[in-house]
Amino acid sequence: MIKKVDHIGIAVKSIEKTLPFYTDVLNLPLIGIEEVETQKVRVAFLQAGSTKLELLEPISEESPIAKFIEKRGEGIHHVALGVESIEERISEMKEKGIRMIDDQPRSGAGGADIAFMHPKSAAGVLFELCEKKGMKG
Repeated sequence: MIKKVDHIGIAVKSIEKTLPFYTDVLNLPLIGIEEVETQKVRVAFLQAGSTKLELLEPISEESPIAKFIEKRGEGIHHVALGVESIEERISEMKEKGIRMIDDQPRSGAGGADIAFMHPKSAAGVLFELCEKKGMKG
């Protein structure tokens, strides 16, 4: 079951240059910045009410985010849906005919297990299933 919109991922060329808009103009609190080596990105999480915004900066030309920015420019990259039992959700999506990019969960930012649905199965939107350790309700 999908619990909530956990976060919205936004591709940016530079967190350093982009962050002041979110913190100084929009007055959103910065939760933290971390590097996710496996995804070749640096991420900054900001609190926006009950949802978070995730700024994604590529740290390598090989990063999927670098390729996204090159093709589409900066902007909304994905919508992450908070779930419990991510393995069950992946199976459920596949049973419903949804093509998954990830057939098994992988590690994401903040220690979450994540899996992406292919946008061609989701009306052109890249959705991420996101299970945070110990997430309930």
